[in-house]
Amino acid sequence: MNKINYQKELDKITDALEGRRPRLLLHVCCAPCSSYCIEYLSAFFDITLFFYNPNIDGAPEHDKRAGELDRLRDEMEDGGVFAPGSVSCMILPFTPEDFEAIASGLEDVPEGGARCRKCYALRMEKAAEYAAKAGYDYFTTTLSISPLKNADWINEIGQELSERYGVKHLPSDFKKRNGYKRSVELSGIYGLYRQNYCGCSYSKRGKDEHTT
Repeated sequence: MNKINYQKELDKITDALEGRRPRLLLHVCCAPCSSYCIEYLSAFFDITLFFYNPNIDGAPEHDKRAGELDRLRDEMEDGGVFAPGSVSCMILPFTPEDFEAIASGLEDVPEGGARCRKCYALRMEKAAEYAAKAGYDYFTTTLSISPLKNADWINEIGQELSERYGVKHLPSDFKKRNGYKRSVELSGIYGLYRQNYCGCSYSKRGKDEHTT
């Protein structure tokens, strides 16, 4: 079975736009991962950054990441990275019970396993549902920029949600073309808080275990 090149699939879509600027709902996990995605996608789409991350370990961490995203959007706009008003930010309330419900029974599953796939689906479904209700042309997520995230799972989930909610999923593997490397560079340029774990208590515990 041939592996799908999601970057090439995205290229086909952007090449066909011919100056049109569809509305994109971009689920975002944090400012560092969002930085390259905003820089890249804002050339083609009017974007709403959709911060819904009930997996994050505690309200202080959640609010810190949300604040950094807001700051990044403002500074990128002020710096002329995108046209004024073409990228907006929506911060959803912190609802850790949403994540706890899908993680129940999977507490001991290693990082990168079934619990992570359910977490991707939880966050992406919230985005797909909102995108459909609000009349967006596309939805997608920044999650595929991470070398630790399974882009095949992310795109499979996106396609399933597209069929369920009737809104187009934008295929992505943002780590391609040095996307992850560029996100690290942009994190330095903007002085972003760059956490050393994905977000949930399980990923934090795993990181702590490897550093002690």
